[in-house]
Amino acid sequence: MILKSYVKRTGHFTDAQKKAYDSLSSFFLIPFSENNLDLKEIFANGNESSPVQFDITAEIGFGSGFTAAEIAQANPDKKYIGIEVHRPGIGKLLWEIEKRKLSNIRIIEHDAVFVFEKMIPKESLCGIHIFFPDPWPKKRHRKRRLVTRPFTQYLCGCLKKGGYFYMVTDWEDYALHALGELESTEGLKNAYNDFAPVQEWRPRTGFERKGLEKGHIIRELFFNKI
Repeated sequence: MILKSYVKRTGHFTDAQKKAYDSLSSFFLIPFSENNLDLKEIFANGNESSPVQFDITAEIGFGSGFTAAEIAQANPDKKYIGIEVHRPGIGKLLWEIEKRKLSNIRIIEHDAVFVFEKMIPKESLCGIHIFFPDPWPKKRHRKRRLVTRPFTQYLCGCLKKGGYFYMVTDWEDYALHALGELESTEGLKNAYNDFAPVQEWRPRTGFERKGLEKGHIIRELFFNKI
């Protein structure tokens, strides 16, 4: 039995989010499929006369989408795939895409476990972001944590050599758990001796601010594919 690593939240779907979802999803959303994506095709603009070469980064669970939009706007030469199951968050990211006039993001509305197992080609990504995933703090629920083996092995397999995996959490127990799982994942190497320093290019999230207000310590993990 496959265990879900998320809980469906009933967050309020605002009129602006719903309008963005209804009007933009046909272009920016990629339907779930049992087959590998043709990454060249989903980002093609119709003008390519030669093979398309670009870096692609995937973000798992982008929440409100603000961080994903900020990073995509700061790196217009790179491409991004956001994976999320919560429709209000997808609507918010689509609203950000329209407001910022972004063209370098695509979204998959599905469970990330299945997306990586079925849709993401091997050695196709230059980076994977997971910012403040559900910590599943209760002991009986920890088996649902996303950053655990064997899923980390799937993630590693989808990274190009030299690509990176970048996770941020404000739950100490989850950080220690993830550190051990990633260090035990064949093909990944910690870029630092322990937890990583703050990556200054990463925008700060609402979850991060809430965690800091509660006195939580933000821990970052940064691994490379070797």
